[in-house]
Amino acid sequence: MHSKAKAFCPAGISGFFQICDKEPNGKPITDLERIGARGGGFALKKGVLTEVDVVEQEQKSLNVFINGKLAPEAETTRTVVNMLLERVNKSYSIAVRHSVEVPIGAGFGSSAAGALSVALALSKALNINLTYNQIGRIAHVAEVKCRTGLGTVGGLMLGGCVIIVEPGAPNYAVIDRIPISPNYQIVAGVYKPQLTSKFLKATKKRDLINEMGQKTLDKILADPSLEGFLHACREFAEKTRLATQRVRKLMDAAEKSGSVGVAQNMLGEAVHALVEKDKVKKVVEVFERFLPPEKILVAEVSLQGAQLIT
Repeated sequence: MHSKAKAFCPAGISGFFQICDKEPNGKPITDLERIGARGGGFALKKGVLTEVDVVEQEQKSLNVFINGKLAPEAETTRTVVNMLLERVNKSYSIAVRHSVEVPIGAGFGSSAAGALSVALALSKALNINLTYNQIGRIAHVAEVKCRTGLGTVGGLMLGGCVIIVEPGAPNYAVIDRIPISPNYQIVAGVYKPQLTSKFLKATKKRDLINEMGQKTLDKILADPSLEGFLHACREFAEKTRLATQRVRKLMDAAEKSGSVGVAQNMLGEAVHALVEKDKVKKVVEVFERFLPPEKILVAEVSLQGAQLIT
């Protein structure tokens, strides 16, 4: 047997979050499907295109490539593959090729997009019949296991401007959206990446983040407009002290340049602005005062979630 399949998943920018990995009594949650995050952000039309190539053979093997280079560090993708292989009783040689259109490790959800797209493509190539939510649960659990994210997968299954009201994998999460027309684009600029796994191990800011995460969610649900969403997200970045001085300066300038609103990418030393299409050029020029062009990304908001291509 030799089969191939492709899937695409939008990238996703989170503007705020609340870590949800403990019971109300403080005990750690042990069910990985129940661990997650409250939060919210935007899905992008730029994301991760994943192609899988599967050959049945006696010796198992798995190679993961990111943008053409062998990537032995791609633990989340490997975890998804292994979870799916547990459902079959044959051995395969598998090649996974991720084409990533966004910066890695800068708050664009590339890990979740890779996990969800490989889960979609590989389940098709291996002829494993699963629902969309079952596939999402596999990707979510892989992210939680590998500490590359907590709640991004669910949002990327839907697209648009997403609000994660209750945490967890698709069978637990409660996800809402703020309606958004196709007349908007995201302009984003990256100073430097920040590893989510490293951040999730640190607990110094956890209480402050969780307190502000809940307040931000309440504020957004009380005024579920795009302007209200972004204003609350910016406040979250500043009050949690996650926003560095240069992030604040860029947010100030981008806000004054005519964007609907601005926020910091969670997690990353990066800024994103929601902009009406006719104002994109002006906002990009402002970003270019702070960052070189190769550190700036412009993308439409994706109103659709992850999908199979072939």
